[in-house]
Amino acid sequence: MLLKQLMEVYDILDAPDASGEQAEAYLKSIDPDAEIKVWPLEGPKGVTDMIRITIPGRRGKRAGGDAPTLGILGRLGGLGARPEVTGFVSDGDGALAALTAAAKLLDMHRRGDILEGDVVVSTHICPDAPTREHHPVPFMDSPVEMYQVNQEEVSDELDAILSIDTTKGNRIINKRGFAISNTVKEGYILRVSEDLLSVMERVTGQLPAVFALSTLDITPYGNDLYHLNSILQPCTATDAPVVGVAIVTEVPVAGCATGATNFTDVEAAARYAVEVAKDFGEGKCSFYDADEYARALGRYGSMKHLQTFGKTE
Repeated sequence: MLLKQLMEVYDILDAPDASGEQAEAYLKSIDPDAEIKVWPLEGPKGVTDMIRITIPGRRGKRAGGDAPTLGILGRLGGLGARPEVTGFVSDGDGALAALTAAAKLLDMHRRGDILEGDVVVSTHICPDAPTREHHPVPFMDSPVEMYQVNQEEVSDELDAILSIDTTKGNRIINKRGFAISNTVKEGYILRVSEDLLSVMERVTGQLPAVFALSTLDITPYGNDLYHLNSILQPCTATDAPVVGVAIVTEVPVAGCATGATNFTDVEAAARYAVEVAKDFGEGKCSFYDADEYARALGRYGSMKHLQTFGKTE
């Protein structure tokens, strides 16, 4: 269980002065030797604090090994919409889940439960992000552009990515808890990973849930096309396979709504990320079938143009 870490992280993030430095101090209290980087990122609508936590594995790249590296990204516009809205907003659940997973992984590492592969956790911390209109409920906006966040969070060292994001403002997935997406790789929406479904079953004790994707959802923000939300935006900036982990609700809930964070749902999503990290580093969890992907490329060619803005009128 990650409820202890979740409550401690939430206490830090649910404040008008929440910052990357405060999150770093908390994580360092768990493991003083933790590799953590915090830096400001300025965009057209303000500034946010980026934070990256690296948990080295026993056979990870940092140790000169060959175990793969998993990226866990907490996607969001902001933790709050101050001064328009008071308190922690639903949109902040992605950062909350990612930092909770980081706290648990650091605690495991300090105690001697070291994973095989490296894990890199990234998100950003902004307690006063703007909002924008969206149907059926308002979205949280962000002080920075999506491509800026991708440049900071998505790197060549990541062999696969879990992107955790609040995905409540829609009618696509209608349940409480979390759901995962198909694997997306270089413009292809591939089949849902059987391994990732199996991890979900053991974490939740329930049948797995998968949310629908359209081709438009995996194209870059800013192309004037509809997007479910930003959960699959990392796939526009990497050749690595990306899977969305959506924290969901039965009814549409606005990203700027307060009082909408359900601890059991966020904890389950964070615990899922930790369990995937364990299996992925050990080679027990595959995000996609490499042979099938190669056959698809052979028959239909590259779909990388979907990672770009495409043709302009």
